[in-house]
Amino acid sequence: MRTNYCGLIDEKYLGQTIEVVGWVHRRRDHGGVIFIDLRDREGILQTVIDPDTPEAFSVADTARNEFVIHIFGLVRNRPDGTANDSLVSGAVEVLVHRMTILNSAEPPPFLMDDNSITELVRLENRCLDLRRPEMQKNLRFRHKVTHSIRNYLNAEGFIDIETPMLTKSTPEGARDYLVPSRIHQNQFFALPQSPQLFKQLLMISGFDRYYQIVKCFRDEDLRTDRQPEFTQIDIETSFLAKEDIMKLMENMVRHVFSDTADIILDDPFPSLTFQEAMDRYGSDKPDLRIGMVITELTEIFKNVEFKVFKDAAHLDGGRVAALKVPKGNTLTRKEIADYTEYVRTFGAKGLAYIKVDNADMIPEGLASPIVKFLSTEVLEKVIKETEAENGDLIFFGADNKRIVNDSLGSLRLKIGTDLNLIDTDWKPVWIVDFPMFEFDEEEKRWEAIHHPFTSPVEGHEKFLGTKPGNALSQAYDMVINGWEIGGGSVRIHRVDTQQSVFDALGISQDDVKEKFGFLLDALKTGAPPHGGIAFGLDRLVALLCHSDSIRDVIAFPKTQRAQDILVNAPDFVGKKQLEELHIKLRDPKT
Repeated sequence: MRTNYCGLIDEKYLGQTIEVVGWVHRRRDHGGVIFIDLRDREGILQTVIDPDTPEAFSVADTARNEFVIHIFGLVRNRPDGTANDSLVSGAVEVLVHRMTILNSAEPPPFLMDDNSITELVRLENRCLDLRRPEMQKNLRFRHKVTHSIRNYLNAEGFIDIETPMLTKSTPEGARDYLVPSRIHQNQFFALPQSPQLFKQLLMISGFDRYYQIVKCFRDEDLRTDRQPEFTQIDIETSFLAKEDIMKLMENMVRHVFSDTADIILDDPFPSLTFQEAMDRYGSDKPDLRIGMVITELTEIFKNVEFKVFKDAAHLDGGRVAALKVPKGNTLTRKEIADYTEYVRTFGAKGLAYIKVDNADMIPEGLASPIVKFLSTEVLEKVIKETEAENGDLIFFGADNKRIVNDSLGSLRLKIGTDLNLIDTDWKPVWIVDFPMFEFDEEEKRWEAIHHPFTSPVEGHEKFLGTKPGNALSQAYDMVINGWEIGGGSVRIHRVDTQQSVFDALGISQDDVKEKFGFLLDALKTGAPPHGGIAFGLDRLVALLCHSDSIRDVIAFPKTQRAQDILVNAPDFVGKKQLEELHIKLRDPKT
């Protein structure tokens, strides 16, 4: 029905009679001549209908926004001074000979070039929302990214293998989505949170290099960068050391950025240990575009009289740290008060500060309510350690490490955004040497930071049975501009080490046998050293599209309440279906 897409009709078609189809983007009546901007996935084409073709003119007179139409006409140059350089088709227009309405449409709730629509309205009218040029561009870019990834991995010898969607629920990680079995009464499948165990089994099976772009499911609280179902670029390989895997994946990301967006990333990516990232940035996914760093001051404040700092410095697991804001003296009292309220949301009790008017005159050149409580010697050390200069402002955090890191790390991001201190460059970084475990105070047991199949750093196996908190893992996260886009690790390939990790996590022998017996049995058959990584495709595409929400790069996303309001899911099901699944509702009235 068409010669080419509307958005691709350009000057090479001049003088040709063509056919195009699409949606009416806008109709304009200019004193007897009707202009219709015709839109399809490739862009917009201007068409002209004049009274010399009365049949076509009559049809055009009835056309409205979002009508689906077919046009047959002559391609000609636009009149002088009316070309639109932003469009591929901007130098030409089509003089319409015949026009057919293929389908009418009700008046849309918003125009396709309206960028002020609320997200709720967009999700309720997702088919219309997806017609908007911005969304068309995002989803076509997503396709471009996946195509580039596949090309790279195929060229590197990886094999695309599907793993099951209906699998077994395991006790570790986020909550599973469960699927009741009709045939096996009272038993459930789980939708996979990740193909983790299956890709390890594929390595044990000898496939050596595997990948899959796959849906995963997690029943967890949602944020702008999370969905109950999300897409993962899942990768695993055998016989490569951690550094080799990281280099291979770094090259892939560099290739994708260059291939799809003409962005050249650092080569190689810098690397930070987990501890360095937390100490300097208060986060294990630091945005390195912001130059501000957190300065450690705990030792300096151990012998001061100022109780807030002294108590934190002597607290088991306590920390006193500072965040220097370049030229921060311009901040008003109200702005400082607002930042103080902001850090309270992360558990901080307050936010002490010092304004540096003259770094060479201490204490006279410093302005702050806390200066009078600190000696000249301590203040000089603070200025030296933070490298503060005239016109700077220093914020302080004093509490346990978690609160100080969370509050100053988040404050760093907020101030960086508010004061436009963000470099426009792309800043990738690897985060390595994560602790294997963290202690859950509620459950009174150790939990795996990544997952229980992550291998310890060589020599750290000795800590598994005695001091799990001292064990570091061979895990690595890739972070770009403050977004964690991928995480992986070298896996455990020896039965004894895997059993020691299960013991450290307090998983009983019965649970190990029931939940992971198949993995231990497979490891006994001769498992190669192996490791891998998983990238969040939704996050990666959102990052490249400069979108704040992954919902803008997913065709049919869920809301923050894990609902699909387009099709009204989840929804109630009938009594017969429930009976077939051997399910009885607690409150059938609902």
